Amino acid sequence: MSTYKVTVLGGGAWGTALALAMLRAGHAVSLWARDADSVAAIAKGQNPRYLPNISFETGIVATTDLGTALAGADCVLVVTPAQALRSVLSEAKPHVAVHVPLVLCAKGIERDTGRLLSDIAAETLPQNPVAALSGPSFATDVSRGLPTAVVVAAEDEARASALALRFSAANLRCYSSDDLIGVEIGGALKNVFAIAAGAVTGAGLGASAQAALVTRGFVELRRIGAAFGARPETLMGLSGLGDLMLTCSSVQSRNFAYGVALGKGEELSGRPLAEGVATAYIAARIARERGLDAPIIEAVAALLDNAITINEAVAGLMTRPLRAEAD
Repeated sequence: MSTYKVTVLGGGAWGTALALAMLRAGHAVSLWARDADSVAAIAKGQNPRYLPNISFETGIVATTDLGTALAGADCVLVVTPAQALRSVLSEAKPHVAVHVPLVLCAKGIERDTGRLLSDIAAETLPQNPVAALSGPSFATDVSRGLPTAVVVAAEDEARASALALRFSAANLRCYSSDDLIGVEIGGALKNVFAIAAGAVTGAGLGASAQAALVTRGFVELRRIGAAFGARPETLMGLSGLGDLMLTCSSVQSRNFAYGVALGKGEELSGRPLAEGVATAYIAARIARERGLDAPIIEAVAALLDNAITINEAVAGLMTRPLRAEAD
């Protein structure tokens, strides 16, 4: 396989981890980040701000200059937060060659517009094909080279398969899918349910309550996914159920950790970014506008607005009219 240059936009934990995964897959890797200290550290095999106590191999060409990072790129992994995607892609547009694939690696829905990230990419760089990489994966695991499986999705199955083959390495197995919307919806909504699961855990409501919440959350995920045209088998896979299970079970997940703090009544300002916060608001609005039943998403949005307490949220969910489980 010929030399392939991958540019990673974003120097946080996930951006660094994916840059390392691409390096281990044998590619030439450039990474762009705004923070000069992070760039300098990554070049030396560390990222103490986002991946503390982890040392890794050198070889990533890190820079604060967007044009330098994107020069000659065969593929761009966009790992900036979902709510910043539009501005970053607009800034990158003059430096991205036509027809170079954009692989979206953040998970979320644009809060102001309700647009999926693939829609934003298509609007901003219409001549560049769009794909997404998603699945049950923690940055610390990937950066350490631990076994991980993800999905690479694009509307063109051949492109998805080609990218999955390029990205796969010894401990990173990439499956392919042509259900781009399904992969995006699963990745975005699981963050909201992770906040809910964390809040139940933080409030000390027990493992039974957490299991029930995650299971019923998956029902909402499938309901909303179907409204967007996602295929059921996609939501049952790595980028849906798999990612939901991982994110709702560990404080390594920023969204779950945020929910734990919420359930405990701790101060939330200054905590690491949790994409599920922004997604909860827009997902609740989308559900209302489309007439979709999404009580857990609605409860999370209300909790984040301090409109209800965790006990009131649980009481509201427990006293809803009884129905068949499959409904």
